[in-house]
Amino acid sequence: MDKIKDSIFKFLRIDNLVENLSGYVETRVELIKLEIREEVAKLVSHTLMIVVLFLLAMLFLVFFSVGLAHYLNLYFKDTYSGYWVIAGVYGVPALILLSFRKKISHFFEKHLLAQTKRKEK
Repeated sequence: MDKIKDSIFKFLRIDNLVENLSGYVETRVELIKLEIREEVAKLVSHTLMIVVLFLLAMLFLVFFSVGLAHYLNLYFKDTYSGYWVIAGVYGVPALILLSFRKKISHFFEKHLLAQTKRKEK
């Protein structure tokens, strides 16, 4: 029975077709794996760059704020007024964001959904 099946496969050249199809599927799987690895590497490197830039920006902001507060202390001829002014510069926007956080969050959510829909097209 196996000899008949083998001879039919050879006659119809189905054995080569099956081998080629399995090779094609294996190649496609490997290609997809490589593409996923490449996308993950890009995402990780992009995220790492954003984190480093964020940390550097925060360090700049902290030192700039301390320097500006010290300068304002000299300007007002007081030892603490500059720090209160700088605290107010950060505190007022924080309070505004805190009070309107739901509206702002809703706005960003709508904007991000619109962006994802635009990318799908």
